[in-house]
Amino acid sequence: MTGPLRSTSTRLALAVMGAFLLAFVLLGAGVYVAVSTLLLQDARELVRTDSAGLMQLQRDGGRAALVQELRDRLDAPDDPDAVYALIGADGRVELGEIPALHAGRGVRWTTFELAGDAVPGDGTQSRRVLAQLQPLPNGETLLTGLRLQSQDRFLALMLRTALVALAVAATLGALAGWLTSRWVSHRLGHLDRTAARVGGGELGLRVPLDGSGDAFDRLGRRFNAMLDRIEELLGGVRHATDHIAHDLRTPLTRLRNRLEDLRHRSDATPAERAALDGAVQETDHLLTTFGALLRLARIEAQPPAGEGPELDLSALAADAAELYTPIGAERSVRLALSLEPALVRGDRDQLFQMLVNLLDNALKYAPEGSEVGLSLHVGEAAVLRVDDGGPGIPEADRERVFDRFQRLESHRGTPGSGLGLSLVRAIVHRHGGRIELIDRAPGLRVQVTLPLAGAPGRIAPAEPLE
Repeated sequence: MTGPLRSTSTRLALAVMGAFLLAFVLLGAGVYVAVSTLLLQDARELVRTDSAGLMQLQRDGGRAALVQELRDRLDAPDDPDAVYALIGADGRVELGEIPALHAGRGVRWTTFELAGDAVPGDGTQSRRVLAQLQPLPNGETLLTGLRLQSQDRFLALMLRTALVALAVAATLGALAGWLTSRWVSHRLGHLDRTAARVGGGELGLRVPLDGSGDAFDRLGRRFNAMLDRIEELLGGVRHATDHIAHDLRTPLTRLRNRLEDLRHRSDATPAERAALDGAVQETDHLLTTFGALLRLARIEAQPPAGEGPELDLSALAADAAELYTPIGAERSVRLALSLEPALVRGDRDQLFQMLVNLLDNALKYAPEGSEVGLSLHVGEAAVLRVDDGGPGIPEADRERVFDRFQRLESHRGTPGSGLGLSLVRAIVHRHGGRIELIDRAPGLRVQVTLPLAGAPGRIAPAEPLE
């Protein structure tokens, strides 16, 4: 199973977006904590200064002066956020409107909720109060505090702004992740397209380099070096094959000519002539094999034929059928045609060679009195089928028979070199097509799928059998 989250590009985009959001959240949280700490320190300093002033008043004027100052401030406060209270030794609140607090001993800080009017735009009905408790000599406690509503409103505004900024950051992070994945896909796309075209036969193609020296550029350089080495090795193999075939064809031709001379001598006995006839046939078979090897090497070395001229595949199929109809009649095998016009691009001679090889194989293995079908249908692609009623090919051997010189044990006694299907596959692949062997029970169907003229790309390979 594959899904969007298994895509490397998608995971890269999510990773970039996640890193972007994580950095934003950490930065925002750090700023929020720093600002709230700073605001709290400022509030503490204000409360501490106010409390020190009141304590100094108490030391200079006594309790009466302190009580009068507290009443004046409660009745007409200079700062509406300031909170004052005088707590008796028994814990009762003597001045001010605050909840009951445990005064304790020593100077200490406390925070509590104080009911108040709602502020427009703020849904809370209570306000935090930061207060300092100062013990007095007579056992009472002086509470000096500050409502933190301004600080809280500022922090709430910061939080709302941060949430909006987080939404913007998420959008920007997604955009940055998408652009990053697109950039990576674009850089890797050159490598992917080059690999696909090289696999299609364009061995001289190389990945374009930008000279940046980054990881993608280094990968492209190594990939090109690998292609250079592969092309060099394949060229060596092909040159060796060509040289062997060329070098052996000349002495084999001389040998055949000498055998022909010996066969036509007047003093040769019938037995000698029969032996010489067999030797000439074997020599012809060897020459045919070397010729097929040379054709196969040349086809595999050629670039894809997708830019070749347009031609009617049905006309080629009809010509090949006309050529093999007499051969089939000699064995009482009838050719049944069902051809639709199909325009493809490619090499006429090679496509005709493909048709000839397929018909030759079908007629060779079709039983006497049977029928060989040759059909051509057009859909999204041109589909050519050659059907016979012969013994067929076991499923385990259907890929192996395309290899050079591979022949099934049941076919060892029949004429042939084992290169026919290798040639067919090389021609089909050069024309961007696909070849499949399908069991007909009994018999075999060879199905060739070729792209139509004007259709871009290549035919995808067949799915493997389960």
